[in-house]
Amino acid sequence: MPDLADPPAAGARPAPPRPRLQIGFVLLPRFTLSAFANFMDVLRLAADDGDGSRPIHCRWAVLSPDMAPIQSSCGVRIEPDERLGDPARFDYIVVVGGLIEGGGGLPPGLAPFLQRAAAQRMGIAGLCTGVFALARLGLMDGYRCCVSWFHHQDFLAEFERMRPVSDQIFVVDRDRLSCSGGVSAAHLAAFLVDRHLGRAAARKSLSIMMIDEPMAGDRPQPGLPLELNARDPLVRRALLAMQQNLHAPLPIARIARDLGVGRRKLERHFNADLGIPPADASVRIRLAQARMLLARSDRTVTRIAEETGFCDASHLIRVFRETEGTTPDLWRQDRAQSSPDHQPDEGAVA
Repeated sequence: MPDLADPPAAGARPAPPRPRLQIGFVLLPRFTLSAFANFMDVLRLAADDGDGSRPIHCRWAVLSPDMAPIQSSCGVRIEPDERLGDPARFDYIVVVGGLIEGGGGLPPGLAPFLQRAAAQRMGIAGLCTGVFALARLGLMDGYRCCVSWFHHQDFLAEFERMRPVSDQIFVVDRDRLSCSGGVSAAHLAAFLVDRHLGRAAARKSLSIMMIDEPMAGDRPQPGLPLELNARDPLVRRALLAMQQNLHAPLPIARIARDLGVGRRKLERHFNADLGIPPADASVRIRLAQARMLLARSDRTVTRIAEETGFCDASHLIRVFRETEGTTPDLWRQDRAQSSPDHQPDEGAVA
């Protein structure tokens, strides 16, 4: 046997260096194509020195227990590259989820594969609703996890004892990573590229993808419709927390504590950005939700009060009258009569 220190024989090609970042993808049935593609393209563009897409610095593979094509939520199918095998050949296993309803359960063999990866203390990431699959296996117990604001209530309904993070684009907690999906998948991938290949490689990938710059995980999730248009990231995160807890409003001190600041600092940021204190912002958000429910549903005022965090119907009526100058029932009637679809009763005088 030749000495390992000996140079290679003349004419022999040296073995290619091991990629510095290796990712194994697990695509769940009806997975979200955009989350997978955004994460994948950051790796692809960082893997080569130019734009050749060669897997030099990064390697990736779509894994499967049976090598059958995997259908995304939009109908596009992806052909797997490798069978599951030993997860230790990768640095991270990335689970890409998608539709919650109609997505089906885990394919056979996938649960033991992920549990083996966890036992080996490998990095495991959940993109979009991939974190739901990890939580069902108990792999997120004791970890913080990121869930899109859109699926926040779905997560709480299934995992009552867990408190998902829905005011950040991604979360890294030791060997568990999770993101809200969409473009945030690109930022999570850029975080890993930065960690293993360097910041220049991460910035290069995002620039080619027309993404201005890498975003830290604690950046507020975009897209959640808010009654108030805040520019301050701290204020936006506080507003998101208020909107995600409409039925049981959090005390302002609790919101400040969860955001890692004091109540006085949070109030200063609200006054500087919105000109109102956090408590007033909470009321405005809940009133906006109450108006939406009055206009788009036939729920009673009592039920709407319960769903928007008011003590009872009398409390909602009082606050509503102070703001709108009328009661919720009269406001609903006026809206219905002014609707373009409203038809006068037969026999009514024109």
